[in-house]
Amino acid sequence: MSYKANFRVWRGDAAGGELQDFTVEVNEGEVVLDIIHRLQATQASDLAVRWNCKAGKCGSCSAEVNGRPRLLCMTRMSVFAEDEVITVTPMRTFPVIRDLVTDVSFNYTKAREIPAFAPPPELAPGEYRMQQVDVERSQEFRKCIECFLCQNTCHVVRDHEENKEHFAGPRYLMRIAELEMHPLDAGDRREAAQAEHGLGYCNITKCCSEVCPENIHITDNALIPMKERVADKRYDPLVWLGTNLFRRKK
Repeated sequence: MSYKANFRVWRGDAAGGELQDFTVEVNEGEVVLDIIHRLQATQASDLAVRWNCKAGKCGSCSAEVNGRPRLLCMTRMSVFAEDEVITVTPMRTFPVIRDLVTDVSFNYTKAREIPAFAPPPELAPGEYRMQQVDVERSQEFRKCIECFLCQNTCHVVRDHEENKEHFAGPRYLMRIAELEMHPLDAGDRREAAQAEHGLGYCNITKCCSEVCPENIHITDNALIPMKERVADKRYDPLVWLGTNLFRRKK
């Protein structure tokens, strides 16, 4: 069964643009990305959209549908009423390249700023041993497909461009948490998380968790535990006393 849907799609580039109206056929079982491809094939051959796997695993087709950050390939047309106007726009937090394609290089810059896994110096490659129970906490974070929807929806950078220099965003604060919780990582990442990557900017509104297509509990399982670890290191009087006594003895 098919019907005609009303779409409003943002067209333009870094210099500016506008929403354009389209009426396009929708078939049963289709997703928004199918409709965008049909628009390319029938009405707007120069419409730019980034995509790859069409299976919700590459994170390429991130955009905003009716104002909500989503993967186009995982947003089924059946969730909308047939007479509803569906608006598709690029991710708002990142600069537009053209149409629905944005420049997400900010995220790769932040990724390079995070020190890599630091194994214990006394262990050689091949000697690492971990129990499953020890890795379960951080294993959840490995499901991330880097769609950057959490980065896009985080109001710290979405509404305040000036914060981008000092704030890594939920995706990369989660990466820091993953390494901090890793049973074999020898680094102490708490001070850097606060001072260099802007953990203090996060006020745990959970908007990042709400839009994650992999259902990662970014706030509850990564950001809040990291805040607790930072608070322990910086403000717990017993930890402070022990640290300073240890320094004196050395």
